[in-house]
Amino acid sequence: MDVKIFVDAPDDIRLLRRMRRDIADRGRDLESVLGQYQETVRPMHDEFVGPSRRRADLIVPGEGDNQIIVKFLSAALRALQLHD
Repeated sequence: MDVKIFVDAPDDIRLLRRMRRDIADRGRDLESVLGQYQETVRPMHDEFVGPSRRRADLIVPGEGDNQIIVKFLSAALRALQLHD
């Protein structure tokens, strides 16, 4: 498919989600999560992920209730599959 979707979330939301996931699901401690974020995750986002926003066909907010857009995208993608 040729649809480019960018999910845009503020830096603080991305960091909080990473902290919750890495601590709860991966058993990591806060210091290791923050260290990795500062040394690797944030710089890679700034260099590679963030700039890809400019090439997106659709930018979806990455916070709040996105159920309407998720349903819309699901239906649109299904319709595109049927036509291929």
